[in-house]
Amino acid sequence: MSSSGTAVHIDAKERFLKFMEGKNLRVTSPRMAIIDTVFSTEEHFTAEQLLEMARARDASVSRATVYRTLPLLTESGLVHEMDFGKDYKIYDPNYADHPNHNHIICEDCDKIVEFESDQLDKLENKISHELGFEVKSQQLRITGSCEEMKKLGACKNKTS
Repeated sequence: MSSSGTAVHIDAKERFLKFMEGKNLRVTSPRMAIIDTVFSTEEHFTAEQLLEMARARDASVSRATVYRTLPLLTESGLVHEMDFGKDYKIYDPNYADHPNHNHIICEDCDKIVEFESDQLDKLENKISHELGFEVKSQQLRITGSCEEMKKLGACKNKTS
């Protein structure tokens, strides 16, 4: 993680704690382990992955606490829930510092790569303007097969 990414994640963590305080919600030790986990990674994660990572910090983290905390994280606007048509959601912890970014997703192993493009931004703004809209947010999702699949015909990252 870059040092600027670290600073942004610390700021996002502080903003989330203020959000929790504003809702008069307690920040228990297990919930703090979840919050620390979310705001110390730049990797996308599922609820089950978050549970596993948070339990590495605090073994008392329960599945129920993870599932109660995720909606608060998304409601705060600091974490983004993404639905890629799977039977689970993927959460993007990088949403607070740059909400307008794009994703390329491997259909074989679910690898996610984020990218930003000035050219895409200009094109989206041009199209929106021509159609009489003002861009509030944008997200592009591209699906395909990662380099592993392209090179080897099979992806060693595939989980099933």
